[in-house]
Formats: sequence, structure tokens, C-alpha cells
Amino acid sequence: MKTTRELLLEIYHLLLDFFGPQHWWPGETPFEVAVGAILTQNTSWTNVAKAIANLKAAGCLDPIKLYEMDSEQLELLIRPAGYFRVKAKRLKNFINWLCDRYGGDLKNLESINTSRLRQELLAISGIGPETADSILLYALNRPVFVVDTYTARVMVRHGLIGPDLDYQQLQDLFMSNLEPDAALFNEFHALLVMTGKDYCKPHPKCSPCPLASLPHRTDIEYE
Repeated sequence: MKTTRELLLEIYHLLLDFFGPQHWWPGETPFEVAVGAILTQNTSWTNVAKAIANLKAAGCLDPIKLYEMDSEQLELLIRPAGYFRVKAKRLKNFINWLCDRYGGDLKNLESINTSRLRQELLAISGIGPETADSILLYALNRPVFVVDTYTARVMVRHGLIGPDLDYQQLQDLFMSNLEPDAALFNEFHALLVMTGKDYCKPHPKCSPCPLASLPHRTDIEYE
């Protein structure tokens, strides 16, 4: 019988062979990646890309410039990302934290251990576990596994975890069974998102799924 680690790695390699490397997260700088992680809440990446393009065109995709910018102007620039007033406030909260505590430079976070840094991020109003972990993994290259609804669907349907799970339990499934490798966590999460979006939907498409060869249940309409 396969161990959880063996099954997770089998899933990873099946998905990697099928989809290929995903090259996540799109962004030219770690700060851009962090901004994207905040703006992508409750919207598609297409909309986030438009908002980031606006910030770039205005020459203000920079911590200090955004720190000095008034909220109304920021709201206008990020409007394509949706919920622009809420997201402008969340983004301002993050930038205020970064500028007030760390001089507006993500490099100044390098000496802070991951556990403490995660707690600081979670203490920022509007930053939840998925966003905090996305910033840690994709912007700061910390070995923290990001989980989401797509991850939950795949893991529940393949029997690795029960449906009554919380974020921490799902994250622990990966972090307690895999080596703390930021590159592996990055690629694995991206592949699970692709699987959830294309195949492991609330009403799954199991036959063409790259994981169809593994034991799975089709009767779980997991949102």
C-alpha cells in the first residue's frame, strides 16, 4: 500500500507530465507578485493583469510610490481587478506594513524567519492564509504550501483527506509529507490549480483527467 508521500508524489508527476511546468507566479519582481496575490482575491488573473498593467503604465508599481498615493487614485488604477475599494484598502494595509516596518523593501524581510513573517502577514487586515502563503511562496521563495478550493477538491476526491477539512489540515497534508522545497511547492500548487479548473470541477470531468488512473470518487460535488 502506498504511503501518503508516495501518493502525493505520484499525483505531482502525473500532473507535471500532463500539463508541463507552469512557471508560476507571473510577475517581473517579487513586489509585483505580492501585489498580484492581493488583487487576485475573488477575480480572474485576466482582470488582475489589467490592474497591474495600469499600475505599470502610471509608473507606480513601487512600494514607496504606492505608499504616498492617495486611496482614490489607487482605486481608479486597480478598478479592473474588481472590488476595487476593498482591494485598494487591503493593498494599502500591506504597503503600510512593508514601508513602516521594513523600509518599503522586500529584501529587508530576508532575515525574518518564515513562521514570524507569516504571522505578521496574517495580522494585516484583509490578508488571509491563502494570500499570506502566496506571498511567502511566490514572492519570497519560502517553502510554504499554498492550498485552495482546487487543492481540496483533488485531495478529497482521491481520498487523501476528508471533506470536513480546514485550511491548516489541508496544508499540513503536504508540508508534513513532502520535503520543504519551495520549487516543488510552487509547481505542485500550480498544477493542482490547473487540474481543478479544467477537470476536477464541482461536477468533475473524471475520464479525461490526468489522474483518472488513480482511485477516485465521482459522487463528491465539492465546491
